[in-house]
Amino acid sequence: MWAASCLASCCASCACAACTGVVGSISRRSARIAYCGLFALSLIVSWILRDFAGPLLAKIPWINTFTETPSMEWFATQAVLRVSLGNFLFFVMFALIMIGVKDQRDYRDSWHHGGWMAKLIIWCITIILMFFIPNGVANAYGAVSRFGSGLFLLVQVIILLDFTHNWNAAWVAKDEQFWYMALLVVSVVCYLASFTFSGLLFHWFTPSSADCQLNTFFIIFTLIIAVSFAVISLHPQVNGSLLPAAVIALYCTYLCYSALSSEPRGYQCNGLHKHIGAVSTGTLVLGMGTTLLSVVYSAVRAGSSATFLSPPSSPREGPSHKPLLTKDDMEEGNDLEDDDEPITRGGKQSRKPRPVTYVYSFFHLIFALASMYSAMLLTGWGNANVEEKDIIDVGWPSVWVRMCTQWITAALYIWSLVAPQIFPDRDFS
Repeated sequence: MWAASCLASCCASCACAACTGVVGSISRRSARIAYCGLFALSLIVSWILRDFAGPLLAKIPWINTFTETPSMEWFATQAVLRVSLGNFLFFVMFALIMIGVKDQRDYRDSWHHGGWMAKLIIWCITIILMFFIPNGVANAYGAVSRFGSGLFLLVQVIILLDFTHNWNAAWVAKDEQFWYMALLVVSVVCYLASFTFSGLLFHWFTPSSADCQLNTFFIIFTLIIAVSFAVISLHPQVNGSLLPAAVIALYCTYLCYSALSSEPRGYQCNGLHKHIGAVSTGTLVLGMGTTLLSVVYSAVRAGSSATFLSPPSSPREGPSHKPLLTKDDMEEGNDLEDDDEPITRGGKQSRKPRPVTYVYSFFHLIFALASMYSAMLLTGWGNANVEEKDIIDVGWPSVWVRMCTQWITAALYIWSLVAPQIFPDRDFS
C-alpha cells in the first residue's frame, strides 16, 4: 500500500514537472537549475512524508519489526532518511559516472545535460526502493549523514566566502566614497549583530542557577575568533577586508547558537528548552532556506571563482569573477556551449573540443552532501531512539558537529588570510 502511494506521489510530481515544460526544453546552461529543482522536490517530498507518512510506514512489516510499535515520530524519521538516501545515491551515482569529463565531446557530457525524463524515472525508482531496505541500513545512513552534513557546512562556508569576496570586490571596484562607506556600515552592522547575538546567548544558555562552563566556553571562544578576524584582516601585512571578516564572524555566531540550541531538552543549561517547539521550527525553516540558497548558488557559480571547482583545462580556472549564468545566457536560443571552435589542420577544417566549465562530479557531490544535511535538519540530526517519547530531537552529536564546523571555519578563514604571508612564492588567488 505504501509503495503504491509513494509511486503515485512520485509519478504525480514527475508529471507536474513535465507539464511545466522543464523536462522537454532544458538547455545546457539551464541544466544546473534543473538539478536544483530536483533537489528542491526531494526536500518537499521529505517534508510531506515527515508529517504524514508515519502511520503508513507503521503498517509495513519489514519496517515495523518491533514487538511494541514505537511512536509515529520514529517512522517519520525513517521516511525522511529513506528519501534522503535515495536522493544521495542518485547524485553519488552521477558523481561517479562524471569523473574525468573534461570536454563536451565526451559522451557523458550529454548524460549530464540531457535525458531528463529518464533521470526523473530513475530518481523515483531509487527513492521507492529505499523503502524496501532493512532498518539497519537506513539507521547507518543516518549516522554517516552527521559527518557528511559537517562537510556540507564547510562547503557553505566556501560559498559564503566566495560571495562576500565578490561583494567586497564589486563595491571597491566602483572607487567611490559612497561605496566605501557602505562597506564600512555593512561590516559594522554585522559585527554589532554578532556581539548582540552573543549577549543573547549568554542570557539564554548560561542561567545563573546552573554551572554552564561548557556553554560559557563556546560563547567566549566565538567572541574571541570574531575579534581575531577583524584584527588579522586589518593588519597592514595582510591583504584582507573587513566585510568578509564581519560576515564570517556573524556566521560563526549563528553556528554557536545552532549548536547550543541543539543541546538536549533536559539539559539544565539549555534555557530555550521550554520554547523548543518555536526554536526548532525557526531553526528548521532557516536551515532549509540556507540549504536551498547555498545549493542554488553553488550550482550557478560552480567553477567561476573557486579553483578547486574547475577542471585543469577550464578557461574559467583562476580568480575570474565572471558569473557562469548571465542574463543573455539564460535567454532561449543563446546556447553557445553547443558549438565547438573550428580549427584548421593540414588544409582541413575540424572542430576543437570545448572544455567543460566546471567539474561535473564535484557538482553532483554537492547535492549528495546537501541531501545528508537536509535529512539531519528534518530529523533533528537523526537522534532517534525508540525508547524516547519524542524522538525527533537534537542532542550532543549535533552540538559537537556544529561546534567543530565553527572551529574549522575559523581555521580556514584565518589560514586564507595568513597563508600568502607564510608562503609568498605560492599563488593563493
